[in-house]
Amino acid sequence: MMRKQLVSLLFLFFISLFPCIAFAVEEYTIDDILKMALQKAERIRISEEEIFIAQMGKDKAQASLIPKLSVFGGYTKFSEDKYALGGTVIQADRAYSYGVRLDQSYSLGGKEFKLFDISKQNIEKVLNDSTSVREDYLINVANAFYDTLRAQRYLEIARSNVERLSKHKRAAEVRLKVGEVTKTTLLRAEAELSGARSEMIKSENNLKLSKAVLARLVGIDREFELSDRSDRFKQNEEVFKVSTVDALVNEALQHRTEVRSAILQKEMATRQVSVAESAYYPTINLEGVYTKAGMNPESLSLVKESLYGAIKVTFPIYEAGMRRAEVREAEAKARQSSLVVDDIKKSVSVDVKKAYLDFLTFKDTLQALRDQVTFARDNYNAVSRQFEFGLANSIDVMDANNLLVTSEQRLSETEYNFMLSILRIKRAIGRPLMDAIKQ
Repeated sequence: MMRKQLVSLLFLFFISLFPCIAFAVEEYTIDDILKMALQKAERIRISEEEIFIAQMGKDKAQASLIPKLSVFGGYTKFSEDKYALGGTVIQADRAYSYGVRLDQSYSLGGKEFKLFDISKQNIEKVLNDSTSVREDYLINVANAFYDTLRAQRYLEIARSNVERLSKHKRAAEVRLKVGEVTKTTLLRAEAELSGARSEMIKSENNLKLSKAVLARLVGIDREFELSDRSDRFKQNEEVFKVSTVDALVNEALQHRTEVRSAILQKEMATRQVSVAESAYYPTINLEGVYTKAGMNPESLSLVKESLYGAIKVTFPIYEAGMRRAEVREAEAKARQSSLVVDDIKKSVSVDVKKAYLDFLTFKDTLQALRDQVTFARDNYNAVSRQFEFGLANSIDVMDANNLLVTSEQRLSETEYNFMLSILRIKRAIGRPLMDAIKQ
């Protein structure tokens, strides 16, 4: 009997623990989210495949510099053997041949070597492009992270607002019973409370949507919560203490992968002009062949074994303007790539200035907004107590409450925008974001 009771108690104990185990929720910081994004993001994997494709392009360009070795062979069976006068075989009953061929073709303009150099530059360009994709993706993830935190904070503000208005409604009911206020005061309190509850429901749904977007970007497939305790970004301002914003722009022009990629593309396009011009030069073909042949019956003129080398030179005379068109097209692409470099440099400069000014704006307004929240909270507490003692009316309480809610929302939005602006300015000047979170 005791044994059955012990089993029952253990069963009930584990059942009571099961909800806690089943609904355990993971908590992530910005560090965790960015690391998970790097591991699971399809967009980053796609860019990594582009690197592999560029490496295979280099291997193909290198292969064109190495002579090709091939073997060949054939067997022929005739319907009958034929002889000329005197018994000379002119058609055997069967014949065969096989051999080895070594050949290579080069343009005297060095086209193959130039394409090989371009393929190596293309790998470096694709690496820069992949880095740009990764950094842009991490910024999007960070933006979704702080959007979710902002929605989470808005929900907390909405719940606090409902609690305050519920308390105010109860105070209005008490004062209505003793005849100190009219029915309209209670109706106003109930209307404000209903509106606050509606905002709370809206905030709950916005939080669910923000979490869904973040989970899609990062690849989270379970319930999770976010934490903003990684507030070292707030103490990271000394990184941007420079004499002028021009110093940040210069750093960006040196380190932004988009700029380096555009410069490499310009160099590659310039080299493509000389590749197109190499079509005006002759092409030389080197060939070495070993052949062995046999037939039955054998002919006296049969060469059973041969080994030879050959050099062939091909020089195109007339191609209906094809070479000229290709050279002009390559020159136009070179000019185009030069313009792209100038355009990207200007865009990067504006990007850095905007990011830095946003950073300064959020930094300089944070303390003022914190003070505003403190004053608004003290003001609400004072007006709320005055209402309880009949020294303030309901409109005063509503105004004080609305000021508090607005102040808290503005402070929350500015705080998270400030943290995000630090990452954005790092991205703008070309500093890897993963280095930022590993400090």
